[in-house]
Parts: sequence; structure tokens; C-alpha cells
Amino acid sequence: MKLNRVAVTGMGAICGLGNSLDEVWANALAGKSGVTTLQNQNTEGWGVTFGGEVKNFKLDPVLMDPKDQERFDLFNQYALHASAEAIKQANLLEAKYNPAKIGIIFGTGLGGFPHIESNHKAFIEKGPRRVSPFFIPSVIPNMPEGLISIHYGFQGVNFAVASACASSAHALELAATEIMLGRQDAMITGGTEAVITGYTIAGFNNMKALSRRNEEPSRASRPYDVDRDGFVMGEGAGIIVLENYDKAVARGARIIAEVVGFGASSDAHHFTAPHPEGLGALICMNQALELSGVPKEEIGYINAHGTSTPLGDVAETGAIKKAFGDHAYKLAVSSTKSMTGHLLGAAGGLESIFCIKALETGILPPTINLDNQDPACDLYYVPNKSEKRDIKYALNNSFGFGGTNSSTIFKKA
Repeated sequence: MKLNRVAVTGMGAICGLGNSLDEVWANALAGKSGVTTLQNQNTEGWGVTFGGEVKNFKLDPVLMDPKDQERFDLFNQYALHASAEAIKQANLLEAKYNPAKIGIIFGTGLGGFPHIESNHKAFIEKGPRRVSPFFIPSVIPNMPEGLISIHYGFQGVNFAVASACASSAHALELAATEIMLGRQDAMITGGTEAVITGYTIAGFNNMKALSRRNEEPSRASRPYDVDRDGFVMGEGAGIIVLENYDKAVARGARIIAEVVGFGASSDAHHFTAPHPEGLGALICMNQALELSGVPKEEIGYINAHGTSTPLGDVAETGAIKKAFGDHAYKLAVSSTKSMTGHLLGAAGGLESIFCIKALETGILPPTINLDNQDPACDLYYVPNKSEKRDIKYALNNSFGFGGTNSSTIFKKA
């Protein structure tokens, strides 16, 4: 069976670095940090008081009535916002596709946690009648897809993926598969997350997973640095429009990049810690290379999972060295989580966009706060400043609790 090629024709982004793709990308190339002391919540007693928080956000009322904006959790709103940007860039509404052949698959790690927390408080303090009738629709993981399909009239495949911090990367793989198999002509995919709350910060902090640099938040996320002390919570969305390559060309769409390979695996090791030798990561990178048919020597850039955790950075570095051999020391690796924080289930969507923009512009985003590189992390991590490098292929890694892993390869248009 001949598989269809998969083109990238549109992208949209929102995170701590900005509320549009152009703003996010410009700040990433400038090596700015989107991690700040939290402004949108009272963090008294939280222990950790900073994160990659979205700033000054207001959803366009054309996308959702202001009354409904109070009812629907932020992860829905971020998805609508970034999807509108991606759909506009792709000029998808002008395409003559059958609405039943335009689908949506997003990833989210936790769904609508802020509304879970606020409604639980109302339940405990004021009783069950004070739980919002919009509570369930607001928080279920597949609601962003539902709201977008309703708004635009897209009637194709529509569901959510929840695989922790690999969620949106797995969503992208499934969306690409729908196009490869000819089931859909276009897919809106990626991920959305908005779970910077007291509950989640307490949970991660009590696991000792979070950085505690409250006094210097912009320097807290520091992958590969000997002084890293945990990851930083982030939020936002990274949304990508994929299309059947030949049909996109036929309609005159601008092809930004191509999805050429992907892989998924399990560590089968521990519910939170990565496999110490990175075996799961190695499996999915090798799968992606095999499906793409791309020689490993042609991969020029890896946007790493790179969470700034002591174990994770070392394990992924080891997996990259096993997968690429001597070429591992010639390619560039960076962790944009150093600037955005960790968007959890939305990380793979946003970081895939960083891969695509690197291919499109020939500029690699840096790993900031890399002041004293860990000898156990001995690859080239594009330290502190963006770098011009003409690359043909880029790979994104996304890994999650439960030992779940994803790798995706993109090709320059």
C-alpha cells in the first residue's frame, strides 16, 4: 500500500514566550526566558512560586463568547487561540476539502485541572449544588477538539490523546497516520495544557521533581547544567495543520515542512524515572529513522525532551549517542524547555513547531542557562545563543511518565 506524504501547512503557538507564533519564535531565538514569578494566582504556601505562565491572554470573542470563556477551562481557550492562528496560516478554510475529511487530534496530559480544583473547593465549602453545570464539559480532555470542530464545522476524526508529557507528540503521529492512510485530507493536531495550579505544583514539588529557584525563576530551567535541580512548569499550546502533501500542492498551499517518520515505545522500567540507559528513547528514535528512510547522518538537529532533571537529561543524551553513533557529536541538540518551561502534554506540539521553524529559517533555538555543562551530558546543546545552521531534517523527542516515548522526524520543504 502506497502511503500519502504528509505536509505541514500551518502553525500556531502560545506559551510563556508570547501569545503568537511570531512572538514565541522571536523570543526563543533571542534566548529569552518565559519563566517568571507567577502573576495569575496567589502562591502563598506553594513552595514553588514560578513557572512558564502565559501573560496578558484574552481569547478573541469571535472564537468563544466571553460568557463561555468563564465556563471553559483555559486549556480549551489556548487550543482555540493557537488553532485559529494555524488554520489562518494554512489558509485551510479556503480549501475545498470535504468537512468529513478534516480531523482534529490533540494531546493533553491532565485536562482542565484549574476547574477541577475550583469546583472541588466549591463542593467542599458550599456543597454539591455549587458545582458548575459546565464543570464536566469544561475539563474533559477531548473538549478542545469538540469546540474547534463545532466552530469550524470540521466533521472528521476527533479525539484526544493522554500519554503524559508525550501526549501531543503521539497526537501528531496519529494525525499523520490518518493522512498517510488516506482517511483524512487535513488534520489539526498538537497539544494544549494549562495546569499551573496549587494541586499540580504541590504534587510535582512533593515528588521533588520541580526546580525550587524561587529567587531567580528565569534561570531555573537549565537542562544539561550541573546545577539543574528539576523541571519548571509551563503552559500553552502548540498546534500544527497537516495535509495530504499532493492535495496541498494542488490547492496552492505553502508547504512549510514534511512529516517523514515517527516512532513510539515504552521504557518498561519505572512509573516516573527514565530508563537509565535510555532504551525506550533509543527504540523510538530508531523506529522514526526506519520509517523515514533517512540516514542518521542527515539528521541535523534534535529538539530534545531535555527537562532539566538530573536523571532525564543524562538518559536522553545516552540514547542519542546510541542511536546516532559518532554522528551524535556532529548534530546540534537543544532544549527549548530552558525558555518555555515544561508544557507537559503540550510540549511535543510546541517543540515540533520549534523543529519546523529551525528547518524553515535555518536558525536553531538555544539551550539557555547552560553555564557549567554536566560532563555526563557531552553533546553540543547550542548553548545560550541561537545559531545559523542549514539543516534538512530535524527530530523531536517527547517522553512521559509511565515510560512512554515518542520521536518524530521533519523534513525541510
